[in-house]
Amino acid sequence: MIWHQILLAILFVLAGINHFRSPKTYLTIIPNAFSDKEFINNASGFLEIVFGTLLLFEPSKQLGAYGIMGLLIAFFATHIFMIQDEKASLGLPKWFLCIRLFLQFALIYWAFQYTK
Repeated sequence: MIWHQILLAILFVLAGINHFRSPKTYLTIIPNAFSDKEFINNASGFLEIVFGTLLLFEPSKQLGAYGIMGLLIAFFATHIFMIQDEKASLGLPKWFLCIRLFLQFALIYWAFQYTK
């Protein structure tokens, strides 16, 4: 296992834990089109922890990587909503949110490295 694989796993496990530590933040950024924001927050936090953990073990590394990629694709809706909605932007400038949106592609590519 390489250090950047461990780093990605740790980032996702910590992000998942944060869904449960600071749910208000996540409930604010989940698009209004979704009715059960609490379920979405809990499910995405749980899945981030699970997929991050799976990435740490050779037999499950590929499943963890694909799971992370799927979550990152699903999170595009949230990043777009943050750009469009003043409250969901959390006070962050639009230029920063746009850069963050495009960083999703880099994160997807990073996770893709562990699918082989």
